[in-house]
Amino acid sequence: MDHKETARMFKALGDPTRLSIFQFLRSYCCSTVGEDGEVHAFEGPTISEVCGHIMGDKKITTSMSFHLKELRNAGLIETEKRGKNVCCCVNRDALQVLSAYLHDNQSTSSECC
Repeated sequence: MDHKETARMFKALGDPTRLSIFQFLRSYCCSTVGEDGEVHAFEGPTISEVCGHIMGDKKITTSMSFHLKELRNAGLIETEKRGKNVCCCVNRDALQVLSAYLHDNQSTSSECC
């Protein structure tokens, strides 16, 4: 992943509401492994549940839609339509990118200070 994509992720997480949403979604498992060993679709909270946790009301507002769109456009979350609901979860690949970036910078920054 190039620096522009990583910067887009950090920019999206720079907003306190989006950071709260991201943190909330991190607590959910995004995929399940069946007894047959196959990975099945992720199971995350619905957008209404995210709204309820973050805003205290399960009504989806334009503000919440905007924040979720920003997180999705930055590649930080994924969404999936399930019947009448849309479920969302953290993109695990994005977590690995951010972790690798922070880990790499931590090891080089200790050498120069």
